Amino acid sequence: MTSVAQPPSSEGEVTVLHVRVSDPRVRPLLRELGHEYSVRYGKDAHAEISRYPDEEFTEPYGGLLLLLLERGEAVAGGAFRRYDAVTAELKRIWTHSAHRRRGLARRVIAELEGEAGIRGYRRIFLTTGPRQPEARGLYLATGYTPLFDTEADPETVGPLPFEKHLPTAARTAGTGKVDL
Repeated sequence: MTSVAQPPSSEGEVTVLHVRVSDPRVRPLLRELGHEYSVRYGKDAHAEISRYPDEEFTEPYGGLLLLLLERGEAVAGGAFRRYDAVTAELKRIWTHSAHRRRGLARRVIAELEGEAGIRGYRRIFLTTGPRQPEARGLYLATGYTPLFDTEADPETVGPLPFEKHLPTAARTAGTGKVDL
């Protein structure tokens, strides 16, 4: 996959919104993720997107879905769901193909970590596929600890698990997002 580096957007141009999976602005995220998974893993990979009920990504169930909007367009997003009482699981981290290489995925992760901390989670867990070296690199670069042998062929490991323990400050700071 080839992407063209875009200049970084200023903080004022990107809006963070908390939304439900049913929000029409989420469709590009799900559509592009489904396509990406299918290209890398085959047709059945699209089922990964619907693996968990939508309500698991809502506050009453301990989850959250957020989008980064630029001029009203969804350019990146991601979610977490309750994994256990102290752990949030990151899911569906995505940056629109036309907006990659701008640090948006890092921002999504930071926003999700902050929100997870506010909700009382002390740990983040996630898995990424063995055919997603960009995601693997992103998680390593953002301080996640691999729970697998990084020297092994990723195809022999299967889903690549990572974890990160949240600092106490992340569990008390407000982030000023807009809930919709």
